Amino acid sequence: MSIWNTESTATPTGRRSAATRFGDIAFLEAGSGPAALFVHGVFLNADLWRYQLEDLADIRRCVAVDLVAHGESACGPGGALTMERQAEMILDLLDSLGLDAVDLVGNDSGGAIVQLVAARAPERVRTLTLTNCDTHDNWPPAAFAPIRDMARDGLLADALGALGGDPAAARSALSSGLEHPDDLPDDTVSGFFAPFDGSPARAEAVQGFVAGMDNGVTVAIRDDLARLLAPTLIVWGTADEFFDISWATWLAETIPGTVRCVTLEGAKLFFPIERPAELNRELRELWTNSGATGSGVGRSRPHP
Repeated sequence: MSIWNTESTATPTGRRSAATRFGDIAFLEAGSGPAALFVHGVFLNADLWRYQLEDLADIRRCVAVDLVAHGESACGPGGALTMERQAEMILDLLDSLGLDAVDLVGNDSGGAIVQLVAARAPERVRTLTLTNCDTHDNWPPAAFAPIRDMARDGLLADALGALGGDPAAARSALSSGLEHPDDLPDDTVSGFFAPFDGSPARAEAVQGFVAGMDNGVTVAIRDDLARLLAPTLIVWGTADEFFDISWATWLAETIPGTVRCVTLEGAKLFFPIERPAELNRELRELWTNSGATGSGVGRSRPHP
C-alpha cells in the first residue's frame, strides 16, 4: 500500500495536502510506522498537536489534520459544514493516504468528530483516545452558547477574521481553555485564527458550522459507542469549564473498550499543547499495549 496518495503535495508551512471529496485537506506529519491521526476542535488547527508529533514520531506515523475550513484545508463543497461532513472528510483522508486502521485522537469538537468516525467505521479504529470534548447531549456545552448565538446572528465570521491579526484578542478568546494563556507565544495564539484573516469564505463556513451545532448528532451514536471494542483511552483535565469530568466518566462507562480513564488535575481544554508530556506518556503506553482489552472504569490515574 502506498504511503502517499499521488495527489498529495507539500505546502510552504511544512504541511502536506491530500485530495478528498471536500477539497485539498492539509495536515502535518512526523515519524513512520503505524499511523495515528490527531483531530483538533473548532477554530484551531493541526498546530494544537505539535508536541505530540515531536515526541511520538519514534513509534507512530503521526498525522495532525486541519479540519475543513480550518488551517490550510479547503472550505469544502457547497452546502452546510456539519460535524457529519467533518467525519466523512476524515474517512476520505484515510482513504487518500492509503490508511486502513489508525490510532484516533481527538480534542474539543474534534473529539466528537472522532467519536462519529468510530461509530461509522469501527474497523478503521485501532485505538481511540478522547481528551476533553463534546459528548452526547453536552454539545455544544452551555459555556459555548454565547459563541453559537454570535454565529446564528451572523456576527462570528467578522470576529474570527479580526482575531487573526490581533494576538492580544486571540489570546483573550482562547484564555478560558488554557491554564496559562500568557505563556503561549503571540504567533501561536494568533496563528490559530490567522487563516480566517482575509478569508471571508473560510470564516463564513466556520460560522455556519457553529450555528448548526446540534447534539442530536452525538446523542444518536450512543448505542454505537456502547458496542465499540477498540482499546480506548480517556484523558481529561479537571478544570475545564466546557467539559466537566462527569463526561469522562460517561464515556468510560459507555465504551466497553475503555482500558484507562486518566484525570489531569487543574488541566483545561487545550492541555495537549500546555501539558504535552502527560498526554504523550499515556498515548505511548496505550499504543505500546494496544492489545489490552477490558474495562478501565474506575482506574483513574491523577497526575501532579
